This record gives sequence, structure tokens and C-alpha cells, in this order.
Amino acid sequence: MLAYGGGRLDRAGALRTDVTRLDALLDEPGTVVLPLWRDRCLVDGDGPVRLTAERASLARSASGETVFLGLDGDTAVFAVDLSGLDERSAVEMAGAVRSTDVRALVPRLDADGAAVQAYARGLLHWHRQQRYCGTCGAAAVVGGGGHVRTCTSAECGRLLFPRIEPAIIVLVEAPGPPGRCLLARHVGAAPDAYSTLAGFVEVGESLEDAVRREMAEEAGITVTDVTYQGSQAWPFPAGLMVGFRATATSEEVRVDGEELLEARWFTRADLRERVVSGRTLGRVDAIDHRLLHDWLAGS
Repeated sequence: MLAYGGGRLDRAGALRTDVTRLDALLDEPGTVVLPLWRDRCLVDGDGPVRLTAERASLARSASGETVFLGLDGDTAVFAVDLSGLDERSAVEMAGAVRSTDVRALVPRLDADGAAVQAYARGLLHWHRQQRYCGTCGAAAVVGGGGHVRTCTSAECGRLLFPRIEPAIIVLVEAPGPPGRCLLARHVGAAPDAYSTLAGFVEVGESLEDAVRREMAEEAGITVTDVTYQGSQAWPFPAGLMVGFRATATSEEVRVDGEELLEARWFTRADLRERVVSGRTLGRVDAIDHRLLHDWLAGS
């Protein structure tokens, strides 16, 4: 399973508009509140802190936003944003020892833990960026258990929902034997840091169209046999990564020089050598890691 997806949390969408029920859940002593500070998890020696009872109430009173995440069995789970405090105050209020990025915690978290922390991070980030209506500029207030904001202008009244930014990520195979895949070095990357190619989906464009356009723009290649491989939640801050394989019609590569500095073909033996030397194939918590390892395994 890919990091940040799946998990056992029931998002319980029907409860989001039941204000009375949500207030009652917040008052239950067993309800769990996850505190975050400016997109960072607050952690103690065991991992992200999970507040209950009085400490949860204290964090909520200091929070800019409290959002309902869902139900873990019979236990309600909320998240609070302590970004209005300085870091030290937020850490102390949560009974934590420090703050850290959820991506740094993935090796220590199970799938459920990583998924709920990323979910909380993405939703709270959206709230901090959506204080006002983008149409008329009026203040936007929270509703739907934290899953919608409403413009307060009587003339506008627009409903604002969390935005998702879809992106494609592609493992491109050579047109003929021996088996090779195309990896590129991006602007700002280390001299030997190669990764798969990716890009954002544009308005009026299908996912497959985005694959073909991005490969042509960035690497100067035409691809066929565009095949879906899987998707991954990537709320950093609001992404959805959609993985594909595709086959190039030619081995000739012409990088754009703006996003990519160079690109070259790697055999499976090349990738195995990189693994043996201690280099990772893609981010260990990201879908490119799976795309590369699946290809390396010949699947």
C-alpha cells in the first residue's frame, strides 16, 4: 500500500453537517484530537501526539480551526491548527517535545497513522489559505465539520471546497530491447539524483493527455501505450499523484533545460547497481518508488 492512502478511518460524511452531534462528540472524553502547527506534526517520544479530555479541550480553545476527520471505530477524530501560536507554545500546549514534517515520520508510522496525519495536514493547510472568498473578497466562515467554507457576502454566498491539484508521474520505457526506463535530473537536484518524470494536469486535459504533453514538453519524446498504474494522496499541500507507464516511440531525448537538466535511459542492471550502492529509487514514501521497483521486478 502507498503511504498516505487507505487507513481504517471512516470519514463519516453524513456527520459533517450535524452540528449537534459533532459538538457532542467533541465533549466525549475519549474523542481524539490531533494537533498540528503550520503543517507540522507535534510529536513526543512515541510519535504524533493524540490529545484527549482536558488537554484536547485546551488545544481546541487555542486553535484557529477544529476540523472533523472521521470515526476510528466508535472514536471520533478531529484535528486542530495551533499555527496562531509560536512553535514553543504549540509544542508545550500539546504536551509534545517538538514539531516535524509527517513525511519524516513515515518510516515509524503504520499506514493508518500516516494516512490520518497527512489528511489532517492537507485540510488544515487549505483552511489557512482560504480565509476569504476568491470571488468577492469577503470573509469565508467554516462549515460542514471543516470541509467547506462559505462566503459571508449576501450578494455572493459562494461555497468553497478543498481543492485537489492532480499531477501525473510516469515511468517511460524504451521502444525496444534491452529493457530500459527514462529517468531525469531536475533543476536543483544533486548531480546523480535521477527520478521519474512528472507534471501537473491542466484545465480541459485528461490524465492521459497530460502524460503525452508533459513528456513532449520536458523530454522531447512522444509516448504511446499510456497505462494507468495507481494513484496516491499527496497533501503537500494538495496533490493527487496519478502514476502511469508509457512507451517512447524513439530513444532520442531533448530536455527542456528549464525543468530538466538531463535525462538518460537506465537498464534494470543500472537500477540494481544503484540500489546496491545505497541509493534509493524515488522517495520511499512516494508512488515513484513503487513505479521503479515494479519495473525493476519486471512486473
